[in-house]
Amino acid sequence: MPVSSSLTIPELGGSADFREKTTSSCDVVEIDPSPIKRYDVVGDDGSLDPVYMAKARVLSEAFQEIGMGRYQWYLFFLTGFGWFSDNLWPVVTGLLLPPTINEFQYQGAWMKFAQSLGALVGGAFWGISADIWGRRWSFNLTLFITGVFAMAAGASPNATCLCALVATWSVGVGGNLPVDSAIFLEFIPASHQYLLTVLSVWWAVGQLVGSLVAWPLMANFSCASASDCPRSSNQGWRYLLYTMGGVMTVCFLLRFCCFHLYESPKFLMSHGRHKEAVEVVHQVARFNGKQSSLTLDMLVDAGRAADEEKGGSVEVKAAAMGTSAKANLRRTVMKLSGKHVKGLFATPKLALSTTILIVLWALVGFAFNLYYGFIPYFLATRGADFGDGSTYITYRNQVILSVVGLPGALIGGWMVELPYLGRKGTLATSTVVTGVFLIAATTARSSNALLGWNCASSLTSNIMYGVLYAISPEIFPAKDRGTGSALVASANHICGALAPIVAIYANLTTSVPIYVAGAAFLLGGLLAFFLPFEPRGKTSI
Repeated sequence: MPVSSSLTIPELGGSADFREKTTSSCDVVEIDPSPIKRYDVVGDDGSLDPVYMAKARVLSEAFQEIGMGRYQWYLFFLTGFGWFSDNLWPVVTGLLLPPTINEFQYQGAWMKFAQSLGALVGGAFWGISADIWGRRWSFNLTLFITGVFAMAAGASPNATCLCALVATWSVGVGGNLPVDSAIFLEFIPASHQYLLTVLSVWWAVGQLVGSLVAWPLMANFSCASASDCPRSSNQGWRYLLYTMGGVMTVCFLLRFCCFHLYESPKFLMSHGRHKEAVEVVHQVARFNGKQSSLTLDMLVDAGRAADEEKGGSVEVKAAAMGTSAKANLRRTVMKLSGKHVKGLFATPKLALSTTILIVLWALVGFAFNLYYGFIPYFLATRGADFGDGSTYITYRNQVILSVVGLPGALIGGWMVELPYLGRKGTLATSTVVTGVFLIAATTARSSNALLGWNCASSLTSNIMYGVLYAISPEIFPAKDRGTGSALVASANHICGALAPIVAIYANLTTSVPIYVAGAAFLLGGLLAFFLPFEPRGKTSI
Protein backbone atom coordinates (compact mmCIF):
# COMPACT_ATOMS: atom_id res chain seq x y z
CA MET A 1 0.00 0.00 0.00
CA PRO A 2 1.58 3.31 -1.01
CA VAL A 3 0.72 5.16 2.21
CA SER A 4 2.66 3.99 5.24
CA SER A 5 1.81 4.29 8.90
CA SER A 6 4.21 7.21 9.10
CA LEU A 7 1.20 9.36 8.21
CA THR A 8 0.17 9.29 11.88
CA ILE A 9 2.50 12.09 12.85
CA PRO A 10 1.75 14.79 15.41
CA GLU A 11 0.44 17.27 12.86
CA LEU A 12 -2.18 14.77 11.76
CA GLY A 13 -2.76 12.79 14.89
CA GLY A 14 -4.60 15.54 16.65
CA SER A 15 -2.59 16.29 19.80
CA ALA A 16 -4.07 18.97 22.03
CA ASP A 17 -1.04 21.17 21.41
CA PHE A 18 -1.47 20.98 17.65
CA ARG A 19 -5.23 21.60 17.78
CA GLU A 20 -4.59 24.68 19.87
CA LYS A 21 -2.17 25.97 17.28
CA THR A 22 -4.36 25.30 14.28
CA THR A 23 -7.51 26.81 15.73
CA SER A 24 -5.89 30.00 16.90
CA SER A 25 -6.27 33.18 14.89
CA CYS A 26 -3.75 33.75 12.14
CA ASP A 27 -1.26 36.51 12.84
CA VAL A 28 0.67 38.41 10.22
CA VAL A 29 3.96 36.59 9.74
CA GLU A 30 7.13 38.31 8.66
CA ILE A 31 8.88 36.24 6.03
CA ASP A 32 11.82 36.80 3.78
CA PRO A 33 10.60 38.31 0.53
CA SER A 34 11.06 35.98 -2.42
CA PRO A 35 9.67 36.15 -5.92
CA ILE A 36 6.51 34.11 -6.48
CA LYS A 37 5.77 32.98 -9.99
CA ARG A 38 2.41 34.35 -11.10
CA TYR A 39 0.10 32.34 -13.32
CA ASP A 40 -2.73 33.53 -15.52
CA VAL A 41 -6.17 32.44 -14.34
CA VAL A 42 -8.47 30.10 -16.26
CA GLY A 43 -11.43 32.23 -17.32
CA ASP A 44 -9.69 35.55 -16.55
CA ASP A 45 -11.40 37.22 -19.51
CA GLY A 46 -14.59 38.49 -17.93
CA SER A 47 -16.39 35.15 -18.23
CA LEU A 48 -16.56 34.69 -14.43
CA ASP A 49 -17.62 36.85 -11.49
CA PRO A 50 -14.77 39.35 -10.89
CA VAL A 51 -15.17 39.38 -7.08
CA TYR A 52 -14.86 35.62 -6.88
CA MET A 53 -11.98 35.72 -9.37
CA ALA A 54 -10.07 38.28 -7.30
CA LYS A 55 -10.38 36.27 -4.10
CA ALA A 56 -9.57 32.99 -5.85
CA ARG A 57 -6.42 34.57 -7.29
CA VAL A 58 -5.29 35.58 -3.79
CA LEU A 59 -5.78 32.02 -2.49
CA SER A 60 -4.04 30.53 -5.54
CA GLU A 61 -1.04 32.78 -5.03
CA ALA A 62 -0.96 31.83 -1.34
CA PHE A 63 -0.64 28.15 -2.27
CA GLN A 64 1.95 29.03 -4.90
CA GLU A 65 3.90 30.78 -2.13
CA ILE A 66 3.69 27.69 0.10
CA GLY A 67 4.69 25.39 -2.77
CA MET A 68 4.29 21.65 -3.16
CA GLY A 69 4.91 20.16 0.28
CA ARG A 70 4.12 17.18 2.50
CA TYR A 71 0.40 17.93 2.75
CA GLN A 72 -0.03 17.99 -1.02
CA TRP A 73 2.00 14.81 -1.52
CA TYR A 74 -0.09 13.00 1.09
CA LEU A 75 -3.15 14.18 -0.83
CA PHE A 76 -1.61 12.79 -4.04
CA PHE A 77 -1.66 9.33 -2.50
CA LEU A 78 -4.94 9.57 -0.59
CA THR A 79 -6.99 11.16 -3.37
CA GLY A 80 -5.34 8.59 -5.64
CA PHE A 81 -7.47 5.98 -3.87
CA GLY A 82 -10.46 7.61 -5.60
CA TRP A 83 -8.93 7.08 -9.04
CA PHE A 84 -7.94 3.55 -7.97
CA SER A 85 -11.53 2.77 -6.97
CA ASP A 86 -13.07 4.44 -10.02
CA ASN A 87 -11.43 2.01 -12.44
CA LEU A 88 -11.07 -1.00 -10.16
CA TRP A 89 -14.80 -1.61 -9.75
CA PRO A 90 -15.90 -1.38 -13.39
CA VAL A 91 -13.05 -3.81 -14.13
CA VAL A 92 -14.15 -6.12 -11.30
CA THR A 93 -17.76 -6.01 -12.55
CA GLY A 94 -16.58 -7.01 -16.02
CA LEU A 95 -14.47 -9.81 -14.55
CA LEU A 96 -17.50 -11.12 -12.67
CA LEU A 97 -19.55 -11.59 -15.82
CA PRO A 98 -18.35 -15.03 -17.08
CA PRO A 99 -18.46 -16.89 -13.71
CA THR A 100 -21.71 -15.30 -12.45
CA ILE A 101 -23.47 -15.92 -15.79
CA ASN A 102 -22.44 -19.57 -15.53
CA GLU A 103 -23.73 -19.85 -11.96
CA PHE A 104 -26.93 -17.76 -12.06
CA GLN A 105 -27.93 -18.17 -15.73
CA TYR A 106 -28.89 -14.52 -16.30
CA GLN A 107 -28.12 -11.78 -18.84
CA GLY A 108 -24.89 -10.27 -17.55
CA ALA A 109 -25.56 -6.91 -19.21
CA TRP A 110 -28.07 -6.19 -16.43
CA MET A 111 -25.26 -6.24 -13.87
CA LYS A 112 -23.39 -3.62 -15.91
CA PHE A 113 -26.62 -1.61 -16.07
CA ALA A 114 -26.95 -1.79 -12.25
CA GLN A 115 -23.36 -0.62 -11.91
CA SER A 116 -23.93 2.38 -14.19
CA LEU A 117 -27.19 3.27 -12.42
CA GLY A 118 -25.52 3.26 -9.00
CA ALA A 119 -22.57 5.28 -10.27
CA LEU A 120 -25.00 7.81 -11.77
CA VAL A 121 -26.70 8.33 -8.41
CA GLY A 122 -23.36 8.52 -6.60
CA GLY A 123 -21.76 10.96 -9.02
CA ALA A 124 -24.74 13.33 -8.87
CA PHE A 125 -25.29 13.14 -5.12
CA TRP A 126 -21.69 13.35 -3.87
CA GLY A 127 -20.64 15.96 -6.43
CA ILE A 128 -23.50 18.35 -5.68
CA SER A 129 -23.29 17.78 -1.92
CA ALA A 130 -19.59 18.66 -2.02
CA ASP A 131 -20.57 22.18 -3.20
CA ILE A 132 -23.28 22.49 -0.55
CA TRP A 133 -21.87 20.88 2.60
CA GLY A 134 -18.18 20.70 1.75
CA ARG A 135 -15.68 18.10 0.58
CA ARG A 136 -14.68 16.30 3.78
CA TRP A 137 -17.62 13.92 4.41
CA SER A 138 -17.81 12.87 0.79
CA PHE A 139 -14.05 12.26 0.75
CA ASN A 140 -14.33 9.65 3.51
CA LEU A 141 -17.74 8.04 3.02
CA THR A 142 -17.40 7.05 -0.65
CA LEU A 143 -14.70 4.44 0.02
CA PHE A 144 -16.51 3.14 3.12
CA ILE A 145 -19.75 2.50 1.20
CA THR A 146 -17.85 0.79 -1.61
CA GLY A 147 -15.91 -1.54 0.67
CA VAL A 148 -18.79 -2.63 2.91
CA PHE A 149 -21.30 -3.40 0.14
CA ALA A 150 -18.71 -5.08 -2.11
CA MET A 151 -17.89 -7.57 0.65
CA ALA A 152 -21.62 -8.12 1.22
CA ALA A 153 -22.05 -8.84 -2.50
CA GLY A 154 -19.65 -11.75 -2.18
CA ALA A 155 -22.37 -13.65 -0.30
CA SER A 156 -25.10 -13.02 -2.92
CA PRO A 157 -27.42 -16.06 -3.27
CA ASN A 158 -28.81 -15.04 -6.67
CA ALA A 159 -28.43 -12.59 -9.57
CA THR A 160 -31.05 -10.14 -8.26
CA CYS A 161 -29.27 -9.71 -4.93
CA LEU A 162 -25.91 -9.41 -6.68
CA CYS A 163 -27.11 -6.69 -9.06
CA ALA A 164 -28.71 -4.75 -6.19
CA LEU A 165 -25.47 -4.78 -4.20
CA VAL A 166 -23.44 -3.88 -7.30
CA ALA A 167 -25.65 -0.81 -7.71
CA THR A 168 -25.22 0.08 -4.02
CA TRP A 169 -21.43 -0.14 -3.94
CA SER A 170 -21.38 1.86 -7.19
CA VAL A 171 -23.07 4.76 -5.38
CA GLY A 172 -19.80 5.07 -3.48
CA VAL A 173 -17.64 4.54 -6.56
CA GLY A 174 -19.48 7.22 -8.54
CA GLY A 175 -18.69 9.90 -5.97
CA ASN A 176 -14.93 9.45 -5.88
CA LEU A 177 -13.68 11.54 -8.77
CA PRO A 178 -16.09 14.51 -8.58
CA VAL A 179 -14.94 15.05 -5.00
CA ASP A 180 -11.32 13.89 -5.04
CA SER A 181 -10.33 15.88 -8.12
CA ALA A 182 -11.77 19.06 -6.57
CA ILE A 183 -9.92 18.47 -3.29
CA PHE A 184 -6.56 17.85 -4.91
CA LEU A 185 -6.83 20.74 -7.35
CA GLU A 186 -7.81 23.23 -4.64
CA PHE A 187 -4.77 22.48 -2.46
CA ILE A 188 -1.93 22.34 -5.01
CA PRO A 189 0.02 25.28 -6.44
CA ALA A 190 -0.53 26.19 -10.10
CA SER A 191 3.00 25.03 -10.91
CA HIS A 192 1.97 21.45 -10.12
CA GLN A 193 -1.52 21.26 -11.66
CA TYR A 194 -0.19 18.78 -14.22
CA LEU A 195 -0.18 16.26 -11.35
CA LEU A 196 -3.96 16.09 -11.68
CA THR A 197 -3.34 14.28 -14.97
CA VAL A 198 -0.57 12.14 -13.45
CA LEU A 199 -3.01 11.10 -10.69
CA SER A 200 -4.63 8.86 -13.29
CA VAL A 201 -1.72 6.47 -12.82
CA TRP A 202 -3.82 5.28 -9.86
CA TRP A 203 -6.64 4.63 -12.32
CA ALA A 204 -4.38 2.25 -14.23
CA VAL A 205 -3.14 0.69 -10.97
CA GLY A 206 -6.77 -0.06 -10.04
CA GLN A 207 -7.23 -1.95 -13.31
CA LEU A 208 -3.95 -3.81 -12.81
CA VAL A 209 -4.63 -4.82 -9.19
CA GLY A 210 -8.13 -6.05 -10.02
CA SER A 211 -6.83 -8.10 -12.94
CA LEU A 212 -3.89 -9.54 -10.98
CA VAL A 213 -6.06 -10.64 -8.06
CA ALA A 214 -8.74 -12.07 -10.37
CA TRP A 215 -6.31 -14.06 -12.52
CA PRO A 216 -5.46 -16.87 -10.01
CA LEU A 217 -8.85 -16.76 -8.29
CA MET A 218 -10.90 -17.07 -11.47
CA ALA A 219 -8.55 -19.55 -13.11
CA ASN A 220 -8.54 -21.94 -10.12
CA PHE A 221 -11.93 -21.47 -8.50
CA SER A 222 -14.40 -21.10 -11.39
CA CYS A 223 -16.71 -23.43 -13.26
CA ALA A 224 -15.61 -24.64 -16.65
CA SER A 225 -19.08 -24.18 -18.15
CA ALA A 226 -22.67 -23.22 -17.35
CA SER A 227 -23.88 -26.82 -17.70
CA ASP A 228 -22.43 -27.85 -14.33
CA CYS A 229 -21.78 -24.83 -12.10
CA PRO A 230 -22.80 -25.23 -8.44
CA ARG A 231 -21.79 -22.55 -5.94
CA SER A 232 -19.27 -24.85 -4.26
CA SER A 233 -17.15 -25.07 -7.41
CA ASN A 234 -17.51 -21.40 -8.40
CA GLN A 235 -16.14 -19.47 -5.43
CA GLY A 236 -13.53 -17.43 -7.33
CA TRP A 237 -15.69 -14.36 -7.97
CA ARG A 238 -16.81 -14.34 -4.32
CA TYR A 239 -13.20 -14.44 -3.11
CA LEU A 240 -12.47 -11.55 -5.47
CA LEU A 241 -15.23 -9.40 -3.95
CA TYR A 242 -14.17 -10.20 -0.38
CA THR A 243 -10.58 -9.28 -1.22
CA MET A 244 -11.21 -6.05 -3.10
CA GLY A 245 -13.91 -4.95 -0.65
CA GLY A 246 -11.35 -5.43 2.12
CA VAL A 247 -8.82 -3.33 0.20
CA MET A 248 -11.38 -0.50 -0.07
CA THR A 249 -12.03 -0.69 3.66
CA VAL A 250 -8.30 -0.36 4.37
CA CYS A 251 -8.15 2.67 2.04
CA PHE A 252 -11.04 4.24 3.97
CA LEU A 253 -9.27 3.66 7.30
CA LEU A 254 -6.07 5.26 5.99
CA ARG A 255 -8.04 8.35 4.98
CA PHE A 256 -10.20 8.55 8.09
CA CYS A 257 -7.77 7.54 10.84
CA CYS A 258 -4.35 8.59 9.56
CA PHE A 259 -5.02 11.92 7.87
CA HIS A 260 -6.87 15.12 8.74
CA LEU A 261 -8.37 16.72 5.65
CA TYR A 262 -8.91 20.45 5.97
CA GLU A 263 -11.90 21.94 4.23
CA SER A 264 -11.06 23.53 0.87
CA PRO A 265 -10.18 27.24 1.28
CA LYS A 266 -11.87 28.10 -2.03
CA PHE A 267 -15.03 26.32 -0.90
CA LEU A 268 -14.93 28.28 2.38
CA MET A 269 -14.28 31.55 0.55
CA SER A 270 -17.12 30.95 -1.90
CA HIS A 271 -19.48 30.53 1.09
CA GLY A 272 -18.34 33.76 2.77
CA ARG A 273 -16.20 32.00 5.42
CA HIS A 274 -13.09 34.06 4.72
CA LYS A 275 -11.48 33.78 8.14
CA GLU A 276 -11.67 29.98 8.05
CA ALA A 277 -10.20 29.98 4.54
CA VAL A 278 -7.19 32.00 5.69
CA GLU A 279 -6.73 29.77 8.73
CA VAL A 280 -6.67 26.64 6.55
CA VAL A 281 -3.96 28.16 4.33
CA HIS A 282 -1.84 28.84 7.43
CA GLN A 283 -2.47 25.33 8.79
CA VAL A 284 -1.31 23.76 5.53
CA ALA A 285 1.74 26.04 5.48
CA ARG A 286 2.69 25.04 9.04
CA PHE A 287 2.23 21.36 8.21
CA ASN A 288 4.65 21.83 5.31
CA GLY A 289 7.14 23.63 7.53
CA LYS A 290 6.50 26.91 5.74
CA GLN A 291 4.96 30.27 6.54
CA SER A 292 2.29 32.13 4.63
CA SER A 293 1.98 35.89 4.29
CA LEU A 294 -1.78 35.64 3.58
CA THR A 295 -4.02 37.74 5.84
CA LEU A 296 -7.77 38.13 6.13
CA ASP A 297 -7.48 41.76 5.02
CA MET A 298 -5.74 40.72 1.80
CA LEU A 299 -8.64 38.42 0.90
CA VAL A 300 -11.39 40.89 1.82
CA ASP A 301 -9.63 43.85 0.18
CA ALA A 302 -9.22 41.94 -3.09
CA GLY A 303 -12.95 41.26 -3.18
CA ARG A 304 -13.82 44.83 -2.22
CA ALA A 305 -11.61 46.29 -4.94
CA ALA A 306 -13.10 44.03 -7.61
CA ASP A 307 -16.63 44.75 -6.38
CA GLU A 308 -16.11 48.50 -6.42
CA GLU A 309 -14.67 48.24 -9.91
CA LYS A 310 -17.90 46.64 -11.14
CA GLY A 311 -20.05 49.09 -9.14
CA GLY A 312 -21.25 46.81 -6.34
CA SER A 313 -21.12 47.04 -2.57
CA VAL A 314 -19.40 44.39 -0.49
CA GLU A 315 -20.67 45.93 2.73
CA VAL A 316 -24.32 45.67 1.68
CA LYS A 317 -23.87 42.04 0.61
CA ALA A 318 -22.04 41.14 3.81
CA ALA A 319 -24.74 42.77 5.93
CA ALA A 320 -27.40 40.87 4.06
CA MET A 321 -25.84 37.55 5.03
CA GLY A 322 -26.45 37.94 8.76
CA THR A 323 -25.89 35.36 11.52
CA SER A 324 -29.43 34.85 12.78
CA ALA A 325 -31.33 31.56 12.57
CA LYS A 326 -33.50 33.09 9.85
CA ALA A 327 -30.45 34.13 7.84
CA ASN A 328 -28.90 30.68 8.23
CA LEU A 329 -32.13 29.06 7.00
CA ARG A 330 -32.23 31.43 4.02
CA ARG A 331 -28.65 30.54 3.08
CA THR A 332 -29.42 26.81 3.31
CA VAL A 333 -32.38 27.21 0.95
CA MET A 334 -30.20 29.24 -1.44
CA LYS A 335 -27.64 26.43 -1.49
CA LEU A 336 -30.32 24.04 -2.73
CA SER A 337 -31.77 26.44 -5.30
CA GLY A 338 -29.65 25.34 -8.26
CA LYS A 339 -27.38 28.38 -8.24
CA HIS A 340 -24.34 26.12 -8.69
CA VAL A 341 -25.80 24.79 -11.94
CA LYS A 342 -26.59 28.32 -13.12
CA GLY A 343 -23.02 29.35 -12.32
CA LEU A 344 -21.72 26.85 -14.85
CA PHE A 345 -23.72 28.60 -17.60
CA ALA A 346 -23.26 32.18 -16.34
CA THR A 347 -21.64 33.46 -19.58
CA PRO A 348 -21.76 32.29 -23.21
CA LYS A 349 -18.15 31.11 -23.13
CA LEU A 350 -18.57 29.21 -19.86
CA ALA A 351 -21.87 27.76 -21.10
CA LEU A 352 -20.17 26.50 -24.30
CA SER A 353 -17.36 24.95 -22.27
CA THR A 354 -19.76 23.23 -19.86
CA THR A 355 -21.95 21.94 -22.71
CA ILE A 356 -19.00 20.50 -24.64
CA LEU A 357 -17.66 18.79 -21.52
CA ILE A 358 -21.06 17.24 -20.74
CA VAL A 359 -21.43 15.87 -24.29
CA LEU A 360 -17.81 14.69 -24.35
CA TRP A 361 -18.18 12.83 -21.05
CA ALA A 362 -21.44 11.30 -22.31
CA LEU A 363 -19.82 9.98 -25.50
CA VAL A 364 -16.79 8.61 -23.65
CA GLY A 365 -19.00 7.00 -20.99
CA PHE A 366 -21.08 5.26 -23.62
CA ALA A 367 -18.11 4.10 -25.70
CA PHE A 368 -15.98 2.98 -22.76
CA ASN A 369 -18.75 0.93 -21.15
CA LEU A 370 -19.82 -0.59 -24.45
CA TYR A 371 -16.36 -1.92 -25.21
CA TYR A 372 -14.12 -2.01 -22.12
CA GLY A 373 -16.98 -2.96 -19.80
CA PHE A 374 -17.35 -6.23 -21.71
CA ILE A 375 -13.71 -6.80 -22.62
CA PRO A 376 -13.32 -10.03 -20.58
CA TYR A 377 -16.33 -11.34 -22.51
CA PHE A 378 -14.87 -10.18 -25.83
CA LEU A 379 -11.52 -11.78 -24.99
CA ALA A 380 -13.18 -15.07 -24.01
CA THR A 381 -15.58 -15.34 -26.99
CA ARG A 382 -13.09 -14.13 -29.60
CA GLY A 383 -10.45 -16.38 -28.06
CA ALA A 384 -12.82 -19.34 -28.36
CA ASP A 385 -13.29 -18.47 -32.03
CA PHE A 386 -9.50 -18.42 -32.46
CA GLY A 387 -9.07 -21.68 -30.54
CA ASP A 388 -7.52 -20.30 -27.31
CA GLY A 389 -10.36 -18.97 -25.15
CA SER A 390 -9.48 -20.69 -21.86
CA THR A 391 -10.17 -18.93 -18.54
CA TYR A 392 -6.43 -18.76 -17.83
CA ILE A 393 -5.63 -17.01 -21.14
CA THR A 394 -8.60 -14.64 -20.86
CA TYR A 395 -7.50 -13.30 -17.47
CA ARG A 396 -3.82 -13.38 -18.43
CA ASN A 397 -4.61 -11.10 -21.36
CA GLN A 398 -6.58 -8.82 -19.05
CA VAL A 399 -3.45 -8.44 -16.89
CA ILE A 400 -1.33 -7.67 -19.96
CA LEU A 401 -3.77 -4.91 -20.99
CA SER A 402 -3.59 -3.45 -17.48
CA VAL A 403 0.23 -3.39 -17.47
CA VAL A 404 0.39 -1.74 -20.89
CA GLY A 405 -2.03 0.96 -19.75
CA LEU A 406 0.09 1.97 -16.73
CA PRO A 407 2.39 4.48 -18.52
CA GLY A 408 -0.63 6.26 -20.02
CA ALA A 409 -1.06 8.70 -17.13
CA LEU A 410 2.66 9.55 -17.09
CA ILE A 411 2.71 10.12 -20.84
CA GLY A 412 -0.42 12.23 -20.51
CA GLY A 413 1.18 14.30 -17.72
CA TRP A 414 4.09 15.06 -20.07
CA MET A 415 1.95 15.78 -23.12
CA VAL A 416 -0.40 18.26 -21.43
CA GLU A 417 2.53 20.59 -20.76
CA LEU A 418 3.71 20.65 -24.39
CA PRO A 419 3.06 24.12 -25.90
CA TYR A 420 1.43 22.92 -29.13
CA LEU A 421 -0.72 20.25 -27.48
CA GLY A 422 -1.75 21.33 -24.02
CA ARG A 423 -4.82 19.81 -22.40
CA LYS A 424 -7.13 20.21 -25.40
CA GLY A 425 -4.74 18.79 -27.99
CA THR A 426 -3.77 15.82 -25.84
CA LEU A 427 -7.40 15.02 -25.00
CA ALA A 428 -8.62 15.31 -28.58
CA THR A 429 -5.73 13.33 -30.09
CA SER A 430 -5.80 10.48 -27.57
CA THR A 431 -9.59 10.13 -27.86
CA VAL A 432 -9.53 9.99 -31.66
CA VAL A 433 -6.65 7.50 -31.70
CA THR A 434 -8.48 5.29 -29.16
CA GLY A 435 -11.47 5.14 -31.52
CA VAL A 436 -9.22 4.26 -34.45
CA PHE A 437 -7.58 1.40 -32.54
CA LEU A 438 -10.96 0.00 -31.49
CA ILE A 439 -12.22 -0.09 -35.06
CA ALA A 440 -8.90 -1.58 -36.20
CA ALA A 441 -9.34 -4.39 -33.64
CA THR A 442 -12.23 -5.75 -35.71
CA THR A 443 -9.67 -6.75 -38.37
CA ALA A 444 -7.90 -9.17 -35.98
CA ARG A 445 -7.81 -12.76 -37.15
CA SER A 446 -5.88 -14.23 -34.22
CA SER A 447 -5.78 -13.78 -30.44
CA ASN A 448 -2.34 -12.16 -30.61
CA ALA A 449 -3.52 -9.60 -33.16
CA LEU A 450 -6.59 -8.82 -31.05
CA LEU A 451 -4.40 -8.48 -27.96
CA GLY A 452 -2.08 -6.12 -29.84
CA TRP A 453 -4.86 -3.75 -30.89
CA ASN A 454 -6.35 -3.86 -27.39
CA CYS A 455 -2.96 -3.03 -25.86
CA ALA A 456 -2.69 0.02 -28.11
CA SER A 457 -6.18 1.24 -27.20
CA SER A 458 -5.53 0.53 -23.50
CA LEU A 459 -2.53 2.89 -23.56
CA THR A 460 -4.29 5.70 -25.44
CA SER A 461 -7.51 5.40 -23.40
CA ASN A 462 -5.51 5.82 -20.20
CA ILE A 463 -3.99 9.00 -21.62
CA MET A 464 -7.47 10.17 -22.64
CA TYR A 465 -9.08 9.53 -19.27
CA GLY A 466 -6.14 11.09 -17.42
CA VAL A 467 -6.56 14.36 -19.30
CA LEU A 468 -10.36 14.26 -19.22
CA TYR A 469 -10.39 13.82 -15.44
CA ALA A 470 -7.97 16.76 -15.11
CA ILE A 471 -9.28 19.32 -17.59
CA SER A 472 -12.86 19.25 -16.30
CA PRO A 473 -12.20 20.39 -12.70
CA GLU A 474 -9.49 22.76 -13.97
CA ILE A 475 -12.05 24.62 -16.09
CA PHE A 476 -14.91 24.67 -13.58
CA PRO A 477 -14.72 27.48 -10.95
CA ALA A 478 -14.20 26.14 -7.41
CA LYS A 479 -17.54 27.49 -6.12
CA ASP A 480 -19.34 25.28 -8.66
CA ARG A 481 -16.66 22.63 -9.19
CA GLY A 482 -18.40 19.80 -7.36
CA THR A 483 -21.64 20.46 -9.22
CA GLY A 484 -19.84 20.68 -12.57
CA SER A 485 -18.06 17.41 -11.89
CA ALA A 486 -21.40 15.90 -10.87
CA LEU A 487 -23.01 17.03 -14.14
CA VAL A 488 -20.33 15.53 -16.37
CA ALA A 489 -20.17 12.39 -14.24
CA SER A 490 -23.95 12.04 -14.48
CA ALA A 491 -23.81 12.39 -18.27
CA ASN A 492 -21.03 9.80 -18.28
CA HIS A 493 -23.01 7.32 -16.19
CA ILE A 494 -26.35 7.90 -17.94
CA CYS A 495 -24.81 7.04 -21.29
CA GLY A 496 -22.78 4.32 -19.60
CA ALA A 497 -26.08 2.80 -18.46
CA LEU A 498 -27.28 2.82 -22.08
CA ALA A 499 -24.28 0.73 -23.17
CA PRO A 500 -25.51 -2.54 -21.56
CA ILE A 501 -28.93 -2.00 -23.15
CA VAL A 502 -27.27 -1.66 -26.55
CA ALA A 503 -25.24 -4.76 -25.71
CA ILE A 504 -28.44 -6.69 -24.97
CA TYR A 505 -30.06 -5.87 -28.30
CA ALA A 506 -26.90 -5.72 -30.42
CA ASN A 507 -25.25 -9.11 -30.64
CA LEU A 508 -21.97 -9.02 -28.69
CA THR A 509 -20.64 -11.86 -30.82
CA THR A 510 -20.60 -9.48 -33.81
CA SER A 511 -18.41 -6.42 -34.42
CA VAL A 512 -21.32 -3.95 -34.38
CA PRO A 513 -20.87 -2.82 -30.72
CA ILE A 514 -17.16 -2.26 -31.37
CA TYR A 515 -17.85 -0.08 -34.42
CA VAL A 516 -20.37 1.95 -32.43
CA ALA A 517 -17.92 2.43 -29.54
CA GLY A 518 -15.12 3.44 -31.90
CA ALA A 519 -17.37 5.98 -33.65
CA ALA A 520 -18.35 7.52 -30.30
CA PHE A 521 -14.68 7.96 -29.37
CA LEU A 522 -13.96 9.58 -32.75
CA LEU A 523 -16.83 12.04 -32.34
CA GLY A 524 -15.77 12.89 -28.79
CA GLY A 525 -12.19 13.53 -29.87
CA LEU A 526 -13.27 15.92 -32.62
CA LEU A 527 -15.53 17.75 -30.17
CA ALA A 528 -12.66 18.30 -27.73
CA PHE A 529 -10.92 20.60 -30.23
CA PHE A 530 -13.74 23.13 -29.75
CA LEU A 531 -13.27 23.62 -25.98
CA PRO A 532 -12.92 27.40 -25.47
CA PHE A 533 -10.52 27.21 -22.49
CA GLU A 534 -6.94 25.88 -22.44
CA PRO A 535 -5.79 25.50 -18.81
CA ARG A 536 -2.10 24.86 -19.63
CA GLY A 537 0.10 27.40 -17.87
CA LYS A 538 -2.84 28.89 -15.94
CA THR A 539 -4.06 28.52 -12.39
CA SER A 540 -7.54 27.12 -11.78
CA ILE A 541 -9.92 29.20 -9.74
